[in-house]
Amino acid sequence: MRTTLSVIKADVGSIGGHIVPSKAQMEAVEKYVRENGLDKGMILDFNISHTGDDIAILMSHTKGTGNEEIHKLAWDAFLAGTEVAKGQGLYGAGQDLLKDSFSGNVKGMGPAVAEFEFDERPNEPFLFFAADKTDPGAYNLPLFLAFADPMHNAGLMLSPSMKDGFKFVIMDVAYTEGDRVIELNAPEDMYDIAALLRDNQRFVVESIYSRSTGDIAAVVSTTRLHNIAGKYTGKDDPVMLVRVQGAFPATGEVLSPFNIGHYVAGFMRGSHTGPLMPVKRNSTISFFDGPPVVSCSAYCVHDGKLTEPADAFDHPYWDYIRNQISRKATEIRQQGFSGCAMLPYGELEYGGIVEKMKKLDGKFTVR
Repeated sequence: MRTTLSVIKADVGSIGGHIVPSKAQMEAVEKYVRENGLDKGMILDFNISHTGDDIAILMSHTKGTGNEEIHKLAWDAFLAGTEVAKGQGLYGAGQDLLKDSFSGNVKGMGPAVAEFEFDERPNEPFLFFAADKTDPGAYNLPLFLAFADPMHNAGLMLSPSMKDGFKFVIMDVAYTEGDRVIELNAPEDMYDIAALLRDNQRFVVESIYSRSTGDIAAVVSTTRLHNIAGKYTGKDDPVMLVRVQGAFPATGEVLSPFNIGHYVAGFMRGSHTGPLMPVKRNSTISFFDGPPVVSCSAYCVHDGKLTEPADAFDHPYWDYIRNQISRKATEIRQQGFSGCAMLPYGELEYGGIVEKMKKLDGKFTVR
């Protein structure tokens, strides 16, 4: 069966600042998708979840990627959640809906979108990652390690189906005139891939393909909100879909790099550096509007029907990792505004310090 998986995620309001969407919001979004999508046969199945203050809609259907009906369904569901947020006086109601009206596709309108279409295998496991308080480049290192480094992906040595490696499609997200991309192959282009992916704010993995089969393996939301709004409106809170097992890395191989808690952009006001913490499904945001977090829901899909989600980070091992990452977060926050603890001016979400620097610049004198 030819199946499409679409995940669309947005922040449309939150309790107590940037903590968590309300129960009523979640129910409103789920009700809208069920009544206007599932019950009318537009989609085959769906699941609603949240990571931090972002609500995510995962849908399976047969309409392909970028479909107007599917995208409008999600947009209108978020509008329903926004109305609830306004009625409850929640913070930031509708903040990720950057356009006044739907225009055929939610890409470029604020919500994070990741989609891929494939022919279902007899068993089709996949992972859905959702991050909050960070940007799309947060997935660069985990994807590089999971798909190109045998220190994390033993299948690159042991599995004949992965012997040819993977093709990385990398986007220059600083380019706003169109999708500027490059295709590089691992292992032969690994150094070139690494040279690009070290710059998380400019070069981002858009998708990955198996070189053995040509099948798509992973897809990441790559839109940056400040490129849409013309100014910083918040970090992009990216989503990612990854197929696993068989010709793709095993689930554990994809999860393995997340035990590093690597430093990413985000945290408070989207303007700091912090370690990416793997959290359980439907976790909240807390310390210093962070730390940057990522959840992972594991599914199987068959004839377009989703199993119930398995929480990939709900395991005692990840409790240990969360403790280690909490230590890393505390240590870099002790550095406050100094040096690498805060992002460079070009990446600061809030413009007040930029205006401050302009005023100070005029007061300098040359001896």
